[in-house]
Amino acid sequence: MRERYISTVMETIVPLPSPGLTDANVIELWAQRQRSPLTRSVYLRDIRRLLGSTGLKLRDTSALDLERFAETLASSGLAPISQGRTLAAVRSLFRFAQRIGYCGNPANGLELPRPDNPLSERIMAQEDVQRLIALEPDERNRVLLTVLYVAGLRVSEACGLRWRNLQARGKAGQILVHGKGGRTRVVMLPAAVWCQLTALRGVAAADTPVFASRSGKPLERSRVLRIVKDASQRAGIATNVTTHWLRHAHASHALDRGAPIHLVQATLGHRSVATTSRYLHARPGESSAGYLAV
Repeated sequence: MRERYISTVMETIVPLPSPGLTDANVIELWAQRQRSPLTRSVYLRDIRRLLGSTGLKLRDTSALDLERFAETLASSGLAPISQGRTLAAVRSLFRFAQRIGYCGNPANGLELPRPDNPLSERIMAQEDVQRLIALEPDERNRVLLTVLYVAGLRVSEACGLRWRNLQARGKAGQILVHGKGGRTRVVMLPAAVWCQLTALRGVAAADTPVFASRSGKPLERSRVLRIVKDASQRAGIATNVTTHWLRHAHASHALDRGAPIHLVQATLGHRSVATTSRYLHARPGESSAGYLAV
């Protein structure tokens, strides 16, 4: 109890401002702590949203200002998960600012929204995924959709693949994936998918992107999203499908077919098995009622 009290008191102490620092300096220092460039850009966008909404400097921002900002996010129609990420970034920034002695932490009591878990609504049936892939007329895009699903890749991981990241394993193969937080993992691909993937290469050099644009550069995330959306419409899937739905489908379908949860965790690159276990509770149309004798 004594340690918890001391910790609470310390969090309320406003340290003396560090000389020479500005809001921009502090935000830049904080952002550089995020190893992923994508995470950095998303967090910086969240902080720009905060500063644009309040019009205040970090030192002048109060807890009430942050509560009003949270209300603004909720009323703007922003998805609950995006609201939560934005407020988590705000809390992280102010904790950092307090730790380096730049200002106090008005975000200490800021609560994050607790959205309903819509995961089960974002898991496509296996037949839908197969149709989505089969009806794609462009060979590169069809292989891209296949790899997103079969390897369970994040869109940034697929865009970042180079031919040097691929290695044959007998008739099958493996890809070295550079994942979230600077972590790497190896994902095995079945022989049929490996053949489709390597057929795209032609005479491409080892450092060439696997999924390249006409200019030879890696496909942009927005372009991949457009490919997935077009494919879902072509397949008659009415919902707003995104690239991450294929990753959700991989996890759910693999577990449904008896894959060990730790193997799915390793394939998807989840830091914790608890993240993977969400898919055990998100299977549409299944409940413990089916195991009762009636």
